[in-house]
Amino acid sequence: CLVGSEMCIRDSIKGIPEKTTLETMLLDKTYQIRFKKLDGDERKMTCTKQEKSIPQNRLPKNKSVPNEKNITVWDTNANDWRSFRYDRIIEVTELDV
Repeated sequence: CLVGSEMCIRDSIKGIPEKTTLETMLLDKTYQIRFKKLDGDERKMTCTKQEKSIPQNRLPKNKSVPNEKNITVWDTNANDWRSFRYDRIIEVTELDV
């Protein structure tokens, strides 16, 4: 985020890590992300990017360029890939999994 930008200030006040920091955190642990869906509904998702938590046959095969506004994660409850918009995150909670 741009230092001093409205979004950066909002995120730091709410305790939401910067996007690149959150993506790095997801590589090491599982988190519950609470966010607002595009239709306005609120959702909680338990997710990670830890390779050990993703079935071998579902690991990414290539490094496609994702939409820079989205974060793609492995939803541990749905056992599938999901994405959400970073700017719609309400809360990030580390889980002991």
